[in-house]
Amino acid sequence: MSDTTSELVCVGAIGGAYGVHGDVRLKSFTAETFAIQDYAPLLTEDGAFEFDIDITRAIKNGLAARLSGIVTKEQADALKGVKLFVPRSRLPETDEDEYYYTDLVGLEVRDTGGTVLGTVKNVLNHGAADLLEVLPPNTSETVFLPFTMAAVPTVDIAAGRIVADPPEGVFDA
Repeated sequence: MSDTTSELVCVGAIGGAYGVHGDVRLKSFTAETFAIQDYAPLLTEDGAFEFDIDITRAIKNGLAARLSGIVTKEQADALKGVKLFVPRSRLPETDEDEYYYTDLVGLEVRDTGGTVLGTVKNVLNHGAADLLEVLPPNTSETVFLPFTMAAVPTVDIAAGRIVADPPEGVFDA
C-alpha cells in the first residue's frame, strides 16, 4: 500500500467482541454511521491489516459488524481499541466550509485578539461534545477547548489557523 499515515483518515474504532462468533462492536466516525462500510477495505493505522466489513446491525453506542478474517470471539477481543482508517482519496471532497477533523491537527489556535494560544494536538469526542486538545506554547500540558461555534468561531484550513473565543478559565496562565 502506497498511502502514508498522513494520507489516512480515521473512520472508526473497534470496541471489542460482540457475541461469540467473531463479530465486533464498532464505533463509526463517519457523518452517516453506516457509511463506514462504503469505504472498505479498512486499514489499521500501521497498514499491517486490511478488513472488508459487513455491518450486521445497529447496537447501543455503535454497530455490530463482521470483519474479514475475524471468526472467533478471541480474535475480535484482541482488536479492542484498534482504530480503522481509509486513504483520504476514498473519502468525498469537502466543501469550502467543511473539513475532516484530521485537518485540524497541527493548526495554530489564536484568540480573537491575535494572541497565540497553542496548536491543535487532537480532536476528541467522549459523547457529549467535540473538544480540541490544544498544546499551549512552552508547556507539555494540554488544554481542552470546547469545539462549538461560540468557543471556536473561525476555522481557516487554508490559512492554517483557528480563531478561538475560549470560555473564561480555559487558558489561565
